[in-house]
Amino acid sequence: MTVPSFTVPSLFLAVPLTAYLAFVSPWLGRRQYDRLARRRADDPRALVRAYRIWIGEEWAWIAVTALILALSPDAGLRDLGFIRPDDFGKVAVMTAGLGGALLAGSLVLRHASRSGRAVPGQEAVAALLPRTPAERWHAVAMAVTAGVCEEVIYRGLLIALGVGVLGLNPSVAAVLALAVFVAGHLYQGWRGMAGVALLGLWFTAMYLATDSLLLPIVAHVLIDVRGLVFVPAPPPEKVGHAA
Repeated sequence: MTVPSFTVPSLFLAVPLTAYLAFVSPWLGRRQYDRLARRRADDPRALVRAYRIWIGEEWAWIAVTALILALSPDAGLRDLGFIRPDDFGKVAVMTAGLGGALLAGSLVLRHASRSGRAVPGQEAVAALLPRTPAERWHAVAMAVTAGVCEEVIYRGLLIALGVGVLGLNPSVAAVLALAVFVAGHLYQGWRGMAGVALLGLWFTAMYLATDSLLLPIVAHVLIDVRGLVFVPAPPPEKVGHAA
C-alpha cells in the first residue's frame, strides 16, 4: 500500500467528514431508524423516503471525497483502492469465500422460510425490509449505494487518511476505520453491530490482501442485496428497534 499525501486544504474537509462519520452519523442514524420504525405502519411512503435520504447522504460523502482528492494532487484514486488486484491467487480465495458466504446465507433464508422462523439478525433491520415493489427497487439502490460508497469511505478514504496523515501502519489504520464503520450501524443495536463487525473485518481483510476495493465492493453489494431484498419482511406490528 502506498503512502498518500494530503494537503492542508484537503484536511479542512477530511477532518470534519471523519468526525461526522465517527460521532454524528451513528447518533443520527439511530434517530432516523427509530423514527422510521414508529411511522412505517401508518405511512406507506416512509421507507421509500428514508432510503432516498440515506442514498443522497452517502453519495454526498463521495462528493466530499472527490473534493479531498482534487485538493491533494499527490493523492489519487489508486490510494483509495481503485486498482485491479494483481494476485489472482488471493482473488480466487476471496471469491470462493464470498461464494460460500452467499450460499450459506441462502440456505439459512431457505430454512427460515420453510420453518416459519425468524431469519437470524432480522430484528436489527426489521424496519428496513421492503414489502412493495417500489420499496424493493429502493432497497436494491440502497444496497448498491452502501456497497460502493461505504467501501470507498470506510475502507478507502479512512485507511488512506490514517496512513498518509497520521503515519499509522495500514493494519492499525484499518482497525480504526473498522471501528468507525461499526459505529455507523449503531441503529442495529449491539447484536447487529457484532455481525457488522464480522462483515467489516472480512471486507477489510479483502482490501488489505488485494490492495483493491473491487472485491470488497462486490461482496458488500451482494450481501446487502441478499439481506435487504431477499429476506422476508415481518408483519407491520412486529417492526421495531432492536435494543
